[in-house]
Amino acid sequence: MKWAEPYLSRLLAFLDAQGPLAIAVSGGVDSMTLASVAHRYAAEKPLMIHAVSPAVPSSARDLLLDHAQAEGWDLSFLDAGEQDDSRYRANPYDRCYFCKSNLYASIRKVTARTIASGTNLDDLGDYRPGLQAAKEHGVVHPFVMAGIDKAAIREIARRFGFSTFSELPAQPCLASRVETGIRIDPLDLRFVDEAEKAVRDHLGERHVIRVRLRRQGVFLEISCALSDRRKEEVAQTMRRLCLEYGRVFMAIEDYRQGAAFVDRKA
Repeated sequence: MKWAEPYLSRLLAFLDAQGPLAIAVSGGVDSMTLASVAHRYAAEKPLMIHAVSPAVPSSARDLLLDHAQAEGWDLSFLDAGEQDDSRYRANPYDRCYFCKSNLYASIRKVTARTIASGTNLDDLGDYRPGLQAAKEHGVVHPFVMAGIDKAAIREIARRFGFSTFSELPAQPCLASRVETGIRIDPLDLRFVDEAEKAVRDHLGERHVIRVRLRRQGVFLEISCALSDRRKEEVAQTMRRLCLEYGRVFMAIEDYRQGAAFVDRKA
């Protein structure tokens, strides 16, 4: 199939060359777009695999389920077991390595297909220990091989009418909200998920919202400017939820990517 955009032709050629794929789908725009394009255009229909975990935002899970049903995906679920891994739960600077190692090992137990991820070119410029786990498990990255970055992924999603997620902000796992070194606790992840949903009810879906758990207490980061009235409404919501969960709300701050991550050198 010919496409006006060369990267789309490269993507489809790469997908076909790999044979049957098992695509790890988290519910974010990257893996959702990859799975959607592969399902519609790859020579062999892929198997989509979603890891059920307390670290997956409930909004991402709900979006995935609705889209998979609408598209007719072959979708499987599994428990990757990262919550049973003490190395992951300790939340070291390379926590993502242990998360992805558990994920890919679990996928390999249920299928012999080539495992594919939604990693894109922009991810290669970040500190991503999960990429080492992917390498060790033979995971392929179709977007990387086709020279596709985040902006191109969103353009692909728009082109194919995936409006439910094409413009959504990035939604990494909930464990990324917990400051490095603070033990990962499913109760903490549930609190973060509930708090972010409550704030999203105030601000809408298109803004980046992060509830950060730091040693000093709970911080809310948002990507948009708020009026004094709206800011106080959001702060009241956060104070109420923190009281219910026995936590201390500290402040509303501007969004900073990776603000909970503490480098091992620090």
